[in-house]
Order: sequence, then C-alpha cells, then structure tokens
Amino acid sequence: MMRQLPFAPWATTPETARVMDALDAVRPGVSRFVGGCVRNAVMGKPADDIDIATQLLPQQTIAAAQDAGLGAHPTGIDHGTVTLVCQGRPFEVTTLRRDVSTDGRRASVAFTEDWVEDAQRRDFTLNALYADRQGVLFDPIGTGVEDALAGRVRFIGDADRRIAEDYLRILRFFRFSAWYGRGVLDKTGLLACQRGVPGMAQLSAERVWKELKKLLAASDPRGALDGMTRVGAHEAVWPMAGRLDRVNALIGLEAEAFLPADPLRRVAAALPDLSATQSFCLRMKASSDERERLCAAQKSVGRIVSHMSLREMRRTLYRLGAEAFLDQAALAWADDRREKTTPQWRALTALAQGWKRPVFPLNGAQVLAAGAPAGPLVGEVLREVEEWWIDADFVEDPLGIAERLKAVVQGLC
Repeated sequence: MMRQLPFAPWATTPETARVMDALDAVRPGVSRFVGGCVRNAVMGKPADDIDIATQLLPQQTIAAAQDAGLGAHPTGIDHGTVTLVCQGRPFEVTTLRRDVSTDGRRASVAFTEDWVEDAQRRDFTLNALYADRQGVLFDPIGTGVEDALAGRVRFIGDADRRIAEDYLRILRFFRFSAWYGRGVLDKTGLLACQRGVPGMAQLSAERVWKELKKLLAASDPRGALDGMTRVGAHEAVWPMAGRLDRVNALIGLEAEAFLPADPLRRVAAALPDLSATQSFCLRMKASSDERERLCAAQKSVGRIVSHMSLREMRRTLYRLGAEAFLDQAALAWADDRREKTTPQWRALTALAQGWKRPVFPLNGAQVLAAGAPAGPLVGEVLREVEEWWIDADFVEDPLGIAERLKAVVQGLC
C-alpha cells in the first residue's frame, strides 16, 4: 500500500509548482521533495525550507531553471546543490549522491541516479524520506516513517560509521532528539556519540556554534543536554559542566514567564562569569552582536532583584535595555529557582516585556538654544539633564525640563 504525504501547504504553492515543472520538463518524475520538509509533514509540523532531491546533474538543474525563467545559484555545486529562486523563495535542489571518501568534516561525493544510495548516505532514518509532487511517500531505509511518527532519532545503518563521516552528526543527534525525539535517547546512537567525542576536536568552531544554537532553540532540550553531558559531548562545545542545573532551571521557568526559547540566553546560563563568556565567544567566533549580548547578560549581577520597585525597574530597564534586563532577570530567577525560593519574578518579567522605552525629550539644538556653547559641553549638558530626568521617573513636564536645562547650562557655563 502506498503511503501518502499528509497535507503540506508548501507542496502545492505556485512557487513550488513552477520549480517542479522546470525540473520535470527535463524528465518527468526526476525530482522529489526530501528531508526536513517531508519529515515535518509526516509529523504534522510546519516546514520552513523546501529541499528537493533530483536525478539531474547540477548543470542540468541550472539549465532547466534558466529555461523556466527561475534564478539559479550554485551554492554547493561540488556537492551537487543548486539553489533555485522563484518569486523570492529559495529551493535547494541537490543531485542524488553517494560518498566516495570522508574525513570527519567533509565528504567527497559522486553523483548517482539511485534513490537508495542517496538515502543511505544521510544521517537519520527520519531524514531519509522522499515524496513526489503527487504526494506519494518513499522510505528507502524502510523505517523512516515509523521512526518519525514515534519520535525515534536513529542513525542510518552503522552509527559509528555515520558519525565518522562527519563528527558534527554527534551534535545533530542531540539537536534532532531535542526537536523531534520522544522518550529516552536512542541507546545505540548515544553510545556511538560517546565513542566519537574525540573526533569533535577537528570540527570548525563556526559549524559547532551554528549547530549548538539550533539545538538550544528547541522548546525543551533538557533531555538532549543531559545526554550530551553523560557522554562528554558538551566538553567540545560549551562549558556546561556544573551549570546544567542552572540551564535546566532557566528552561523550566520560560513557559511560566511567557519567555520564548532563546538560544543565547540559555548559553548565558551556562557561562559562569564575564571572563568565561569572553573566552567562549572568542573560541566560538561569535558575531559582535552575539558577543555583546552574552557579555551584557553577565554584567551588573545583583542589580536586578525580584522585589525591586516599579520605579527602580523602569530606571534599570532604561539603562540596560529590555533585552539585557530580561536576560539578567531570567538568569537571576533561575538562580532563585535552584534555591527553591518563590520571589515575584513572573510579574517583573511580564512588566519588562510590555515596557516601552521613553524618548528623552531634549536634543543638541535645544541645548544650544538654551545658551550652551557649541562643542563637548553640549553632550555634558545632555547627559546631566538626562540623569535628572531618569531619576525623576521620566517626567513629562516640558516646563520643568526647560527649567532644569536652564539651570544645568548656567551651572556648567
């Protein structure tokens, strides 16, 4: 009995139809949807990306796209991947392939027309699923659909061999377990990950950091993080040892505080101090924005407390910014949660999430108009008046602000 792909809105959009039409124009039935979009449809989840596997060679894919008026970009041409663009939407189209050689970081591939060969080189059974444009499901490994429905994340074939082909698959095992797994982690996969941990040393920091953030974006990755710790995989990734209880506490309170799953905040929970954070960011080659946020989460520890007044909260929010305030508040709450205290963090974080930053009602032109000479003194006047305005709880009194400006200008000039 043929299995049918459950309803998947992405499979029948005009953009998808145009891409599949372009490929079918070369040879009907030459291409199938593959991987995450098919897996998610089987599991009743939405899909962000649409990947397509094809028997066409990369140059044939490019030519077919150009004939159909679609954009074609050879984003991974050595591995058979061409990104087609229709109406601004990207579709990754990859030629069926088999591995020729691997070194734990990258593979040398040969193209094939064999769907089974293509499936056998993939990582997990639930990712080796294909569907044609009529919605017929293909499961070359034979257990992918059942594993997806049961929430079982299992390596294809020999787990040690799959990992040795690319040691990043250790992190992918935990990431997919966090996102799609149910129940205990697959024992065979877990033991293979443990044996493969030494090979993670050859992975680039960029690939590790990208995968870690994806793992930590899962709604509840606590089981996967525990598995990582038990097999020692965390040591090659982040300094989680001894801090997992804090990370778990943070994840546990997020639903209570209506905070979305936030990978960077969860990373911050695992970092003990500013120095460790700076070293981690350097090692992971984090972006400047990521580094700034992670460091801000570690600064001024103790400034935010659960019993702070509304006035204190607004003042701190203005100085820190809402993101840093919520990060620091969530981490402080996680620390209290570990100590089983019951402060009023929920109300504090709710107020912070709804806070709108007031706009300081003065500018340099107004300071000059008040009699201050042009130059550095203008900035000094602005800073002093702003501090008064903050301490006055962001008073909305134009006359009072004007009087204060006048007094500051007279005092400094």
